Amino acid sequence: MHNRYPRGYNKYRPDEQPESGFVCCYCGRTVTPEPAGTGHRNHCPYCLRSLHLDILPGDRASRCSGIMEPVAISVRRNKEWAIIHRCVECGMLRENRIAGDDNEMALLSLAVRPVAQPPFPLDGLLDNQYVEKKREC
Repeated sequence: MHNRYPRGYNKYRPDEQPESGFVCCYCGRTVTPEPAGTGHRNHCPYCLRSLHLDILPGDRASRCSGIMEPVAISVRRNKEWAIIHRCVECGMLRENRIAGDDNEMALLSLAVRPVAQPPFPLDGLLDNQYVEKKREC
């Protein structure tokens, strides 16, 4: 039978955690409750994953409880970075503000992912038709 939760899953939901923090449901690391630069902790600063607990931010009304994996970085109008999470169970997308203690290498690898792994093949960008049209000009 498929195990819904990967190694290191803590049986407690983040809203039921003792004030000492929680154990990440994905990487198994202990996460402290006081994030740097935010009002509350909503994702692991090491692997950037979270749990799908909310329907509306902060309501803890979702029954999905799937792992929210980081898929992209978004830059808000005020130039603040946010992590785009996608639930592996239901596919819901969420935007979460980054915290001051988030893993910088993990954030940067998310930010450059579209350049390093584009969603379309780059092989045909400079095909012969484009070169022929350029010569005619």
